[in-house]
Amino acid sequence: MASNYLPLQVWSTSSSSQTQPIRQQHGGPFQQASTSQQHLPNGQQRDCRSWEAILARETQAAAERPVPVSWYMMRTQMAQISPDGSTRFKISRYPEEALSAINQFRHEGALCDITLNVKGQLIRAHKLILSACSNYFRAMFMNGMREANASDVDILEPNLTAETLKTLVEFAYTYEIVVTQANVQALLVAAIFLEIRHVVDVCTLFMEQQLDPSNCIGFAYFACLHGCLDLEAKAKKYIHEHFCEVIKYDEFLTLDANEMVQIVQQDELNVRCETEVFQAVVRWVEHDTDRRLSQLEDLLEKVRLSSLAPCFIEDQLERCYIIQRLPGCIRLLLDRLRGLKQHHDCQERPRRPCKPLVIYVVGGFYRKVMDSLKSFECYNPCSKEWTRLTDLPSPRCGPAVTSLHGAIYVVGGSVKVRGDNRDLASLEMYNPEENVWHTKCPMGVARNRVGVSVLDNMIYAVGGSAGGEQHKSAERYNPQTDCWEPIAEMNTVRMSAGVAVINRLLYAVGGFDGTERLRSVECFYPESNQWQQVEPMQEPRSGAGVAAMDGYIYAVGGFDGQNQLMSVERYNPRNKTWEYVSPMKKARSGVGVAVINNKLFALGGFDGSDFLSCVEIYDPKSNIWSCETRMLCERSGHGVAVERKPTIS
Repeated sequence: MASNYLPLQVWSTSSSSQTQPIRQQHGGPFQQASTSQQHLPNGQQRDCRSWEAILARETQAAAERPVPVSWYMMRTQMAQISPDGSTRFKISRYPEEALSAINQFRHEGALCDITLNVKGQLIRAHKLILSACSNYFRAMFMNGMREANASDVDILEPNLTAETLKTLVEFAYTYEIVVTQANVQALLVAAIFLEIRHVVDVCTLFMEQQLDPSNCIGFAYFACLHGCLDLEAKAKKYIHEHFCEVIKYDEFLTLDANEMVQIVQQDELNVRCETEVFQAVVRWVEHDTDRRLSQLEDLLEKVRLSSLAPCFIEDQLERCYIIQRLPGCIRLLLDRLRGLKQHHDCQERPRRPCKPLVIYVVGGFYRKVMDSLKSFECYNPCSKEWTRLTDLPSPRCGPAVTSLHGAIYVVGGSVKVRGDNRDLASLEMYNPEENVWHTKCPMGVARNRVGVSVLDNMIYAVGGSAGGEQHKSAERYNPQTDCWEPIAEMNTVRMSAGVAVINRLLYAVGGFDGTERLRSVECFYPESNQWQQVEPMQEPRSGAGVAAMDGYIYAVGGFDGQNQLMSVERYNPRNKTWEYVSPMKKARSGVGVAVINNKLFALGGFDGSDFLSCVEIYDPKSNIWSCETRMLCERSGHGVAVERKPTIS
């Protein structure tokens, strides 16, 4: 005969520090007999104490037997809480079942004690359930207001429809709600009014997930209007992160002047170049010139004008009719143009895009296989993680790498693999948003160990070598035309020179002329297309890492003809002097350098005996180098650049 007992799980609270599950039969073993005898099947009788013996044996054997998981066990928790064997039960599904039963009462009209009247439509409910879900109804029914004893209440909120209130009442009984693009705004407004926190949260989350360049401005306005601070912050952050896409949509043109000022002045505005901000301001003003022309000068003052190329400013002064109508705007642009051409210190803060910046490491030479590398990786200083990216189209060492308009450019270098040894004139472009490579127009000549930097939105390639011959020539690349053009030759032949730009002047630092390592430094003036010698470094350096940071040009490590160098020096263009700063912990030449958040990273290189993977970081405030991470492999003669984090599916 099948047992009618349901197995349960019991947690014993004995003196042991761990709770022990015990399997028991529900029924007889726990029933208290009214006499010392209990009736058993077939008319048998047994002393109650025999039941206690059975219970003791079952308890002892419980841990040794597997416990079948039953439906009831999954729904029930038990805990023995007193020495006399009393047990507390908790039915986990009971709240859901009770609420479901009450909801059924509502549909049947049973025990309802309130009727909500919304624009003539009646909704029956229970005050207790509404008060548990909504702070608005809790205050109405529990704070001594006249509605506390009323059987019907008029809801007079003009933006609240009966359909929306029915949905929210249904949520109060089921804790389930369907949110769509069609109903989310109405639900959110009503949930804010009725103070239903959970619905506010899910509607806010839903709208955050729906943000795109075409609606983020409208979402920000809606959130501000209704006091949704979290949604407003998320929408504004989205605008800043996707500014270049947002300005393409008509919503952008609906911004008022104060909103435009707040956006344009944001340091975190994520743009490929400042011309995008300038053109967005002009487009916004031209949309309603009569009302907005007076705002133009104030907006242009928020644009980072010193980040614009002089030729762009000259073109705007000549062609932009709304600028020509305002003498104040003309004076402002002429003043910035004069400062750029005279190479004054930039007083404007650079943009700090909210999308994380990472360090890209390209190619190089790997001693273990004695080959050039085609590997490509990036390092995120925030997460301290390395990510392997799409390989270069072909392996190379000695390339120069820079970033421009949100893309990574790999210039020149050489191929050194078995059966193939040649110098390159090629130019490859990597798009971080697509995680793909594109081949661009090659240089006029092959350049291995070339130096590159960006000036006036063009890439300058300086020196290098081809077939054992060192160059003094230089050329520049215009990404708009995908063409290279030559510029004036340097005064000195240089390969393995470092190149950096500060105050619109291009500096070529050190290098190797085919005979000796160089201390000399020269500077290119774009207005006159001339190179001029400046103060030499304190020691010769070839293969040094060179970068501009905080108004200085840093020369890191390198090779002096006899030894790899630990020393680091920097050039101050204001007083035209070089000075030493703290040396690195390791000597290295062929080192890659990058600047993020006003800190200088030195990556990899060669120390005279080993290729390096370690990365050192220099903090100019403390004048201290520290070690933080290692690249994915040792390498020297690699290229390094800083750009936004790639989009990887």
